[in-house]
Amino acid sequence: MKIVIYPLILFFLYISTECFPQATKFISKINGIVLDSETNEPLSFASVYWNDKSNNGTLTDDDGNFILKTKDTTNSIIISCVGYKKNKMYINVGKSQDITIKLVPDIKALNEIIVKPQKVRYRNKDNPAVKLIQQVIDNKPVNRKEGLDFYSFEKYEKLQFSLSDFTEKFQQSNILKQFQFLFANTDTTALPGKKILPFFLKETLSDVFYQKSPERNENIIKADKMVRFDEYVNSRSISSALRFLDQDINIYDNNITLLTNQFLSPIANVGPTFYKYFIVDTVIIEASKCIRLVFFPRNKESCLFLGHIYIMLDSSYAVKKIEMTVDRNINLNWIKDLSIVQEFDKINDHNWMLSTDETSVDFGLAQDKLGVFGQRSASYKNYIFDIAEADSIHETLIKNINKDYENMSEEYWKNHRHEPLSLHEKRIYTIMDSIKHIRDFRIAMDAAVLLSSGFIGSRNYVEFGPANTFYSYNPIEGSRVRFGGRTTRRFSKKINFDTYAAYGVNDNKYKYFFGTSYSFTSQSIFDFPVKSLKISYQNNIKILGQDLQFAQDNNVLFSFKRGTNDKMYYNRTLKIEQLNEFQNHFSYLLGYEYTHQIPTGNLFFDPTKYFLSSSNKPYLNISQVNLNLRYAPNERFFQGKIYRVPIVNQYPVFQVQYSIGSKIIGNEYNYNKIILNISKRFYLSLVGFTDLTIESGKIFGKVSYPLLDIHPANQTYSYQSLSYNLMNFLEFVSDKYVALYAEHSFNGFILNNFPIIKKFKFREYLTCKILYGGLSKSNDPGLNSDLFKFPVDLQGNPITYTFGNKPYIEAGVGVSNIFKLFRLDLVKRFTYLDHPNISTIGLRISTKIDF
Repeated sequence: MKIVIYPLILFFLYISTECFPQATKFISKINGIVLDSETNEPLSFASVYWNDKSNNGTLTDDDGNFILKTKDTTNSIIISCVGYKKNKMYINVGKSQDITIKLVPDIKALNEIIVKPQKVRYRNKDNPAVKLIQQVIDNKPVNRKEGLDFYSFEKYEKLQFSLSDFTEKFQQSNILKQFQFLFANTDTTALPGKKILPFFLKETLSDVFYQKSPERNENIIKADKMVRFDEYVNSRSISSALRFLDQDINIYDNNITLLTNQFLSPIANVGPTFYKYFIVDTVIIEASKCIRLVFFPRNKESCLFLGHIYIMLDSSYAVKKIEMTVDRNINLNWIKDLSIVQEFDKINDHNWMLSTDETSVDFGLAQDKLGVFGQRSASYKNYIFDIAEADSIHETLIKNINKDYENMSEEYWKNHRHEPLSLHEKRIYTIMDSIKHIRDFRIAMDAAVLLSSGFIGSRNYVEFGPANTFYSYNPIEGSRVRFGGRTTRRFSKKINFDTYAAYGVNDNKYKYFFGTSYSFTSQSIFDFPVKSLKISYQNNIKILGQDLQFAQDNNVLFSFKRGTNDKMYYNRTLKIEQLNEFQNHFSYLLGYEYTHQIPTGNLFFDPTKYFLSSSNKPYLNISQVNLNLRYAPNERFFQGKIYRVPIVNQYPVFQVQYSIGSKIIGNEYNYNKIILNISKRFYLSLVGFTDLTIESGKIFGKVSYPLLDIHPANQTYSYQSLSYNLMNFLEFVSDKYVALYAEHSFNGFILNNFPIIKKFKFREYLTCKILYGGLSKSNDPGLNSDLFKFPVDLQGNPITYTFGNKPYIEAGVGVSNIFKLFRLDLVKRFTYLDHPNISTIGLRISTKIDF
């Protein structure tokens, strides 16, 4: 129980060892329903807000229900709905209560716009609300900040996470008896109506610079501070992983990316096609007279917002304020509640810029269950718009870049924060640092690291793992056991040692690996941007052509394979690699690699005939120099213990790999090899997104089949996105090829239309992989007696082929979000169906976690 519960609670929890007095706050909570006074029908999307200057409120749902909370002493609420008379109702301050509100139809209003649900068809034509929102859309180029030639400002961001919806029963449970002091810092003011327990805080102070021509858009960090867990996880990776909340939301964009999904803005160019708009009333916000509109989706299951928008009642048609949330029926995971509030001010009497920007998300498995509340707020000041100053300002910003921005003093923060921290926020940093020294917290964190990364002992000089490689199976080795470990940052930040030893029961052979890495920076070899030198030596067994990631290599889950897997090789590989990453996410990897390949099982290197003969070559020496170039603008990733997990966004990733092999450096062939790879995600708004990868490769020179492009096949039962899931190992080889990987996620766009199915919130996928290549005459063993013959099976039938006049094609349909964790893909192969021992259709499973 400790291993399961403590990581969930203590991983992020901070709490004071003292009890802090709390200022008493009245909290009022109303659960209500709004009805038509004549028909008693529920009124959807009626406005309910507090009768105070804040204009804070909410909308009723499809059944007319609403929940409204406040921490102030306001004693009345206003209820309004287009077509009905506005109503004011008094409430009992400081109490929770259930009320029923009946609105009286306004005959005059009904003559203009009738919004009683399901009685009169909503129309855009002659709708004054639509005409008004169209004026907002038409004036976007003038009102959005990107319409300016130049601007610069200072931005302060604050990101906080707290435990939410914890009950007294949970707090007093036996397992938490010794941790009761943690709950002394419970905050009852940040989220009206709920108790939250702050455990994480991140602050960022930066200068933002934008210039239209020449185009320059930069965010230069001046200071960054956050709760750190460096003994257990890379803190920068926490920051990167939390970018799903810590991101700028621009309502003037047609599409808004939020929580790894894309939503259509209520003022998108095609907004009137997908939203309904109604004029509610006029309000005064900071002496500005505004028209308040309510908007909500035509289709409540689509990735759309609902809320209020306040439009300036002048010729600018600028957005003064917007309050948005999402419908509970939308296909989002782990989200109990979401709120976005933005307010704009006119700067210098002509430029509209953000003044208030706040995003709040309540995460959890279900309503009123234990969850995590995240809140991101940003403030802006020191605006500059004079284009004549752009070059000098940019030069000053670049000149004053602070590389040590993560270590600014508390005095600096005290003087430069746009607003002081609250009592709870002030204590997060100091107490989270002290709680890491508590024994039970360290045990819980060790368990969490073991479950997430497979390593144990991260607080020591050496950690052991990964656990999922301790046992595996393949036909050559039979049962295989492996034990490994690596040094930690506590041993050294600049130098790292990594090793493992393995033993195969059937082949009775020992395998091993030893590597060392050195960082040329003051950071470790895991901290971006990496500048390191790695040297390693490996003696292991592999499948020819299957360059698996480290996380997959010898993984117990990959022990189960379909078909035959009897062609492998022992490798003795020496690698020397120098990696240099830059802040703009361009990197190069320059390396040398020497491999001594010894075929085993039913794999042979023979130029006369495939099976073992007097001309059989017992080994193959491969010696080559490699250069890999990679550019991934605006890339984000989560840095694990031994690998990075990319957080995909809309930006492309470019890769170039070049290798040269020569007899001069010990290779048995002379050749040059180049591979080009481009991948990008395309967002298609309401119908999901498409991931595309295009790859092309070419080998110049004469080589035997082990050095050809042996295309990545997958004979396991897990779905692999960049492998061919119905292709056999060693089935296709070429010396020139082009490949297309395409995957489209509908994000529930189709399945959400089926009444019963939509309750499960499944998400549908379409996948397609196309591969076409060729083999030069100089590399065809049928035409060259000095090249190794292609592999065959035990009966002498060929198993390795070149491409004919058609490509290899496989495609499939998939359903993800099964129990919010699993994905199933049904894959079908369409070409080269005459090859022996192939699968033409198969069901593959994988894990996929998304919001």
